[in-house]
Amino acid sequence: MHCVVYELGRIEYSQCYQLQRHLQLMRINGNISDVLLILEHPPTLTIGKTGRMENVLVPVSRLAEEGISLVSSNRGGDATYHGPGQMVVYPILSLQDRGRDIPRYVRNLEEVAIRTLNDFGIIAARDNHHPGVWIGTAEIAAIGLNIKKWVTIHGLALNVAPDMAHYAFINPCGFKERKAVSMADVLGRDIPMEGVVSVFIDHFSDIFDTAVTSGSHSELWRSYEESLPPVDQTAGA
Repeated sequence: MHCVVYELGRIEYSQCYQLQRHLQLMRINGNISDVLLILEHPPTLTIGKTGRMENVLVPVSRLAEEGISLVSSNRGGDATYHGPGQMVVYPILSLQDRGRDIPRYVRNLEEVAIRTLNDFGIIAARDNHHPGVWIGTAEIAAIGLNIKKWVTIHGLALNVAPDMAHYAFINPCGFKERKAVSMADVLGRDIPMEGVVSVFIDHFSDIFDTAVTSGSHSELWRSYEESLPPVDQTAGA
């Protein structure tokens, strides 16, 4: 198996969602191999398709004052925060040749994050009742998925060193009694994002038994933009 990795830098949530949908369709049709998107989002709260607005603890006006967007998402799960300093990983993978086993896919994503954290001296574990990666009862990596015709989008968000104060605005993943934590919190120092990304990619390749190559950021966007319908220049004339 082969997977192309694209490191996209910082990208708006909604824009990246449209890119994921495009790549998902391309993967369903067999036009591309598996893809792994790694990126950061500007400060954004998302509510999954099973989420509840009551898990957003402050008014939308307060979020706007803080420069935080609020977006509804078609991923599974409840309220989640994304922001600079958080490594967001969106695999566009076909599960057709991976046994069509969604629980196994989730466990594999968790395992990649657990091994990545272990390499930085952080002991983390899964909770068999709640997807994600945990240090005790504190969540350090959240998982939310959408799968169409056995091709995945959305994925995993690992807290490297985001602004953890923003988590006070939500019940993370709907948990009132649980909190979120970051690698920087645990280690008491800043963590270079580049190093975490590199380690994560290595473990992803091992766990998913796939060869990975780096893709061109600019070529990916050019291909996506060329797939968009042409703008009607006469509209409104």
